[in-house]
This record gives sequence, structure tokens and C-alpha cells, in this order.
Amino acid sequence: MNRRDFLTTATAASAALALGGCNENNRQAIDYSKHPQPKDAQSKRVHINKNKKTIIKLATSWPAHFPIMGTGVEKFAQRVKDVSGGSLEIKLYPKNVLVPALAVFDACSSGQIDAFHSGPYYWKGKNSAFSLYSGIPFGFTAEEINSWMLYGGGLDLWREQYAKYNLHPFLGGNTNIQMGGWFRKPINSLADMQGLKMRIPGLGGEVFAKMGVNPILLPAGEIYTSLERGVIDATEWVGPALDIKMGFYKVAPYYYSGWHEPGSILELTFNKYSWSKLAFEHQSIIEVASSEMNANMTYEFHAQNIVALQKLKELDVTLLQFPQDVTNAGKKALKEVIEELSAKNKDFEHVYSSIKKHLQLSKGWSDTSLRYFLNVR
Repeated sequence: MNRRDFLTTATAASAALALGGCNENNRQAIDYSKHPQPKDAQSKRVHINKNKKTIIKLATSWPAHFPIMGTGVEKFAQRVKDVSGGSLEIKLYPKNVLVPALAVFDACSSGQIDAFHSGPYYWKGKNSAFSLYSGIPFGFTAEEINSWMLYGGGLDLWREQYAKYNLHPFLGGNTNIQMGGWFRKPINSLADMQGLKMRIPGLGGEVFAKMGVNPILLPAGEIYTSLERGVIDATEWVGPALDIKMGFYKVAPYYYSGWHEPGSILELTFNKYSWSKLAFEHQSIIEVASSEMNANMTYEFHAQNIVALQKLKELDVTLLQFPQDVTNAGKKALKEVIEELSAKNKDFEHVYSSIKKHLQLSKGWSDTSLRYFLNVR
């Protein structure tokens, strides 16, 4: 099959995949104008062996059938199987079945598994720059971070840095804007944040630490019990759709709007060697299906959050906003965190420089268009 014939086939596959929702994110999958293939690439490609089924072992950081994030990956796996005609199967392993929830990065890097679904900020201990790929406090919305990833150089930087760990990432969803968290006691001023034990990951955790909070990283299954028993005083998780299912309102009735994760990327990441051994057709199917998952998960979070918020109001949950001194302290703390991490890590400095450039341009457009519209709506 020559290149022109394959592109025709790939276009047909893209159209079938787009049934779940076609948008600009699908250009992530097959954009040969941006990443042209070398002239001899055709001879180097591995093609489908029709007599052999390919199985990919993919572990997640979520429980089995976990809403939106877990079920989104399940839909992705089924889509890949359907479009490949059954020649490619992704076998899913929920958290702790094959590897612990927060061990998927190392397991994939070493080749124990072929792929994983999780969040980049969990791996900031490997490289502080990784937390930036999830997003930053007071930073990108879901739409803005997708535009940076796909058209502002973010995805290229991410893949370059992950390659050092034998990994190859894709956009794997977006939680959309997250809430500030659940608190057992109300926050009336910055003083109430001092010494607070709070489950919060990523750069948000770094910022809250500067504000006097003791940030703690816990997997999903341990958060409610820790909150109930007083091991932690507060937790952020995602938003109404998932938070209500976790039952946090039963033990921490004060629910705050947030600014720490305005649009957080999730990741679908492959072992680089495993990825390179896949048939070119299978790679193309995964690329398109991952774009679909990234878009659909973002929209599903929004659709479910708006319904769940009404249910929380019916449960008499107290909806609040952080006091102004807390927000001001958060902005000051973010600046300090960025400066400190940039001074310590050239990777962080390089990635943040790219984010800052794109974010400044995006703010100009968003303030001119979206902010005006929301204010008058």
C-alpha cells in the first residue's frame, strides 16, 4: 500500500471514529503537514499481521469502571478494538490489579506494562516540569491547554522529556475546571489555612504549601476514609460529578470554588518500545481514538458537572468562594513556586517559558471575547 492509499484509508477510519464528536483536537492524530514522514518511512513501517492479534496491557490509576476517567478509557479500548476489526485489543488493568495506582509510570517505563492512563502531575518527583503538563493554578482553561499542547509546542516538549523515560504520551482527557475542595471547617481567612492537612497534588499542592497548608498525596480509594477519620482536614478531587459519587459532602460540608486546576490534562502514555513495535495502522487508530477520548472526556465532565451541582444544592451543601486574602496569597505563592522551580530545573524553566508565552496571548483573546460574553450573559 502506498502512502496516498493509506491516507485515504486513514481518513475513512477518522470519519468513523468521529461519530463520538469531531473537533479540532482530532488534528493531533494525523497531521502529516506538521510532522512529515521521511521518504523512506514506508519501508520502515511495521504493518498488520492478519494472522496475529496484538494485545496491549494498559494499567490505570483509577478503580474499575470509575466514572468518566475510568469509563472513558474503557470506551477508548472498545473503539480501538472495533475500528481495528479485532486485530488490536487493549486489555485494561484498573488500579492495584497489576500495579499500584501511582506506580504505573515506573511500570510502563520499565516495560512491565505497555501503556497507562493517569495524570502527569503525579510524577513531579521524577521531573518537576511534568507537573506543568497537567496545567497550572490561575492558568490554562481546558480549551487553552489543548491549544497549547496541539498548536503551541506543548505536546512536542512533553514527548521530548518523557522519551528520556522510554515513554510516549498522548492527550488522554481533561477534567475541565476543578473545584477548590471540600473542607471540614469553613475558611474565613488565610489564617484558617495554617497547618491544614489537605489532599492536593501537583503545582496546586506546592502553592498551598506556601500558604501554610500541609499537602498530602493520596489515591482515590483512600481519600474519603482519611477525611472521615480526620487524617486530613480537606481534599480537592475534581468537580461535582465525581465528588458527589465520592460522598465527600457527608464528612466535609464546605465546598469551595477553585483556581488551582482550571483545566487539567490526563494522559494516555505508551512504553516507547512497545509503541514503536505496533503496526502503523494500529498506531494511527490509537492516535485518532485518543483524540476522540480527549475531547469526549472533557465534554462529559462538563455535562455531568452541571447536573451534579444541582443535586449538591438539593443536599444543602454550602457552596463558597475562598476569601480574597487566600486568593491573593495563592497568586503570590504561585509566583514564588515558579521562580524557585525554574531556578532548580532547566526543563521546568523551558516548559514554563512556552506556557507563559501562549497563556499571555490567550488571556488577551479570552478577556476580549469570553470574559465579556460571560459578564453580559
